[in-house]
Amino acid sequence: MTPIERAARALCSLQGDPDDNWRTYVPHVEVVMNALHEPSEHMKEAGGEIFHSYNPEHSEIAHQSDAANVWRLMVTAMRNGAQN
Repeated sequence: MTPIERAARALCSLQGDPDDNWRTYVPHVEVVMNALHEPSEHMKEAGGEIFHSYNPEHSEIAHQSDAANVWRLMVTAMRNGAQN
């Protein structure tokens, strides 16, 4: 089960709809995924801390940029996985 299917099933359940109606919630999940594609500054800072531990000689901005790029790639992969 993909993360998008899990989210659609959760929305379906939240609304009290029958379990087999989950596919009608996929467009809602996709809208949310589009909104979440860009990480917040706080997320970039948090992710940058991980990159800093592996490569301390790079700048904080570079670490935050790397973290943001990983986030974007993962969200894109999640969205593309919904089509498989």
